[in-house]
Parts: sequence; structure tokens; C-alpha cells
Amino acid sequence: MAPGAGRALLGTAVAMDLHSHAGRAIHSRSEPDRPFIPVAAPMREGGMGLAALAIVPDSPATRVVDRYIQPYRTPDPGELWAHGQAAFARLHRLIAQERLEIVTSRAGLARAKRPGAPPAVVVASEGGDFMEGQIDRLDWAFREQRLRHLQLTHYRVNELGDIQTVNPVHNGLTDFGAEVVRACNRLGIVVDLAHATLPMVRRAAEISGKPIVLSHTALSSQPRPYSRLITAEHARVVARTGGVVGIWPLVGSDPTPRRYAESMARMVDAIGIDHVGIGSDMRGLLGRGAFENYDATPDLAQALLETGMDAEGVKKVMGGNCARVLEAVLPT
Repeated sequence: MAPGAGRALLGTAVAMDLHSHAGRAIHSRSEPDRPFIPVAAPMREGGMGLAALAIVPDSPATRVVDRYIQPYRTPDPGELWAHGQAAFARLHRLIAQERLEIVTSRAGLARAKRPGAPPAVVVASEGGDFMEGQIDRLDWAFREQRLRHLQLTHYRVNELGDIQTVNPVHNGLTDFGAEVVRACNRLGIVVDLAHATLPMVRRAAEISGKPIVLSHTALSSQPRPYSRLITAEHARVVARTGGVVGIWPLVGSDPTPRRYAESMARMVDAIGIDHVGIGSDMRGLLGRGAFENYDATPDLAQALLETGMDAEGVKKVMGGNCARVLEAVLPT
């Protein structure tokens, strides 16, 4: 493959990231005013057109133990709602400082896909914990915070369902979780099942009338207990909705674009070229990943081409599949 082929390909396609905390978007109660780092410039340099930029509403109730994030206490009533509001406020300050466009509709998505368009984001939440079981807070987030991408669960079992990394409590998606899935379909919010157990994903897929995503994970033939990796069966549940599985850049002790591309290619082999995308989890990883900054986006495109994937397939994985889901879900 000729050097520079990846960058040339991105001149004819828009790359999109299904899950990101770029710019230090995550709100920290211990450092509420910590400075942001650039997002727009690396996106422009690398040809990353759009990222789902996520808040983390459950962080007051979790902590890192032996390099794993774990829940450690029951939050006080109203605590995660307050934290969620502060987290959304920080996210919007970052967006304003970086002059990022916010995509809230299909029309906005069409503008973001035009050549030379400014870098854009979809406002996302990694967990529905800020709702604390109150559906009206989803409407608030859609209306006031411009939320268009909701991951139902994160690192604590919440009111919506079970997670992969601790023992199940609800046997999958709760009735409130089902109500939230239906509301997301009605409003035009992408439903994200990252971190959710397979029974939860199955029920959400049955309920949703729109494609769902699983924004950041990787394929394993036999995931360890409490692993965030998934089987091909798990991934196919998402694919059958017309959805997309975003692939994590955590690819071992020697992370490289080629190893990341090979992880993506394995998922393509399992569920098809139309159902795989980027899920960088940028600035949210505890370990070193193979995709640390958006100016490296052409390197990933190049690596995908070097795995033998054809140009049209690379365009789909780099952003076309994500765009298709957004077109199917977002309001007009």
C-alpha cells in the first residue's frame, strides 16, 4: 500500500468516533477547573470530522482499584443528578472554547459531512445515571444539553440495567431501561449498549425500533469473567438492528495502528463490514492505546488499507457506518 494512501482516502470521506472524552472533557470534582487540551486542531489535522463527546455521570460512585474501575458506594439521592449537570456544563465549555459544531439533527449531520466542514461533536453521556430513575431528565438533557447519544450503563449497576464488570442484579434491561430506550427512539437519541450485559443488549435490541450501537469494545472468542470484551454472538445482536460496534484501541502492551486495524478487521470478519467503527475512548483509557490523538487518524486509515481492506470498506469503518446510524436515529 502506497504511503499516504490513508490520508488521501480521508480526503474523500469523513472519519467519525463513536466514543470519546477528548480535550479532557470528563468533569473531575477534585479538579473542576483543570485546563482543557486541544480537540479541534488535531481533528482538523487528522481528518476526524465528528466525535461523540461523552460526560461520565457515575464517577462520584466509582474509583480505580488495581487499574480497574469499580463501584464502591451508593451515591446520595440527587448526587449523580448534580454531578451530571456539572459534567454537561464542563462539556459545553470545552465545545465553546474549541469552537466545535454540535450535531443535533440529520440536517446538522449533513453539514458536518461536507468537505472542509469544521470539526463537529455529538453530545453523549456514558451512563444514564444522571437521570436517577426520572425519565423527565432525559427530556431535559435532550432539550437543554442537546444530548443525542446515551450509553445506558457504565461502571455501576443503575436503574436501567446490568453491567459486564460486576454480578448482575436485574437480569438485563429493567422496565425503566426499556422506557428509556423507547424515549430515545422517540426523541432521536442513539442508544448505546457499551458496558451492558448480553441479556440487557438482547432486550434493548428487541425493543428498539432504531439501530443501536455498542460504542467501545473488542472481540474475544472467550471473554474472561467481568471482561469488557464481547463474543461474536454479542456483537451480532447489535449488527442485526443495523447498528455498529466501535472498536477499542486497547490492543496489548505494544499498541500500534496496525494492531488496532487488525482488531477492527477481526470484528469485520465476525459481523460484516457494515457494522464496525471507531470507538477510541480517547482520554478515558487507563492504559496506553493505539489511537491517542486525532491527528493520527490517517495512520489508522493507512493501517486498515494495509490489512487488505478495500477503500470502500475502510470508508465505512472510519465513519460511514457511524454516519448511517446517526442518519437513521437523529431527528430532522
